[in-house]
Amino acid sequence: MEEGIKFTPADKYIINPVNSFISKSTTGGIVLFVSALIAIILANSSFSEWYHHLWEHKIGFYFDGNTYLNYSIHHWVNDGLMAIFFFVVGLELKRELIGGELSNPKNAMLPIIAAVGGMVVPALFYTFFNYGTESAHGWGIPMATDIAFALGVLYLLGDRIPLSLKVFLTALAIVDDLGAVMVIAIFYTAEIDYFMLFTGLGFVVFLFLSKAFGIRNTIYYAVIGIFCVWLPFLLSGVHATIASVLVAFTIPADSRVNENAFIEKIKLYLNQFKYADQNEKVPTLSSEQLHVLEDIRIVTKDAMTPLQRLEHRMHPFVSFVIMPVFALANAGVTFSNDIFAEVTSNVTLGVAVGLIFGKVLGVFGISMAVIKLKIANMPEGLTSRHLFGVGFLAAIGFTMSLFVTNLAFTGPTPELVAEHQLQAKLGIFMASLIAGVIGFIILKNIKPKTLLS
Repeated sequence: MEEGIKFTPADKYIINPVNSFISKSTTGGIVLFVSALIAIILANSSFSEWYHHLWEHKIGFYFDGNTYLNYSIHHWVNDGLMAIFFFVVGLELKRELIGGELSNPKNAMLPIIAAVGGMVVPALFYTFFNYGTESAHGWGIPMATDIAFALGVLYLLGDRIPLSLKVFLTALAIVDDLGAVMVIAIFYTAEIDYFMLFTGLGFVVFLFLSKAFGIRNTIYYAVIGIFCVWLPFLLSGVHATIASVLVAFTIPADSRVNENAFIEKIKLYLNQFKYADQNEKVPTLSSEQLHVLEDIRIVTKDAMTPLQRLEHRMHPFVSFVIMPVFALANAGVTFSNDIFAEVTSNVTLGVAVGLIFGKVLGVFGISMAVIKLKIANMPEGLTSRHLFGVGFLAAIGFTMSLFVTNLAFTGPTPELVAEHQLQAKLGIFMASLIAGVIGFIILKNIKPKTLLS
């Protein structure tokens, strides 16, 4: 118990333990895994019919006898809720480009090359198994890396893992996410309504101008981003998640108060707070102290960039609401009686082999090649074994792979599309589990002296 702070029984036994659980880096991955497991159990139980029917139930808006935006719950999850997920991805990408690992060309070179290799090689593996078939269009599925799961495995290893490895994997996964967004935008987009598309793009330009003009209110960006960018993109045929990334790049990333000025202001406010009411026996604050606290709140807000403030506030919602709901809606694979035939299908093998072997060859193999050729440097504190282990962790496709699966197949019949999606999901589950376990074992067995070499 910290001196001067009173903890109630609710704080001690409920609030603090919950906050501690939520703040752990591994928690998001655990919740995501449990949600996926629940979806699989429901899809293969007596509730299977109810489970699938639930997500196909349509929700729309009714006005003047007409129905608008009448989409299934599954569609709203993938195009609506996941748009928020991609918005946070966009915020992370912008932050990394401005002041993170990707802002330094020298440091960014290796994770960028590794990410590109980790996208191209898996796609080639998938194409090898599915070339010339109706499932060939699914080549984008094994390109993805699930940053939540991959980093979750890393954090399970604790201090055994150098910070530089976590930074490398984070940068790689963010570049991978950007690649996934580009693939979705270019290759997995339906017929385009150019009027709606250019309307959305016009408002993106408007938001950039708003940022240049000095507008920093996040509600302002949210309203225009949802109704004037996301909605036109949704109606245009271009996947709506693209709009989220574009809007994220318009969010201001500069603070109003520099670090030194903030420190001096806080010192001044603390002194004012201390001498505003010296009667410590009175449990309530004086009006002067309340004004000081309000001043502290304002200057603290000004010290934080709108981008970082949004990213910080939205991460828990994304981790504990959006991602679990997405897993519940998309991970429910109903296994057929002939599971062997499904597992050995071209789609399943293409996805599984593409993820496991393709990611390892693409991430580890190409990374070592460019290091040997002195195109990029080995990150400080890392060895080839670290990169080998990370190659397997990058093969945990899960969230992004499942997302692309819903867009990739366009067979002649809905039954064939559903079959290909089932096979792809089996490949994703198999590969993610195998790769995660192997990556964990490799990194766990690196000796401490190797960590320091």
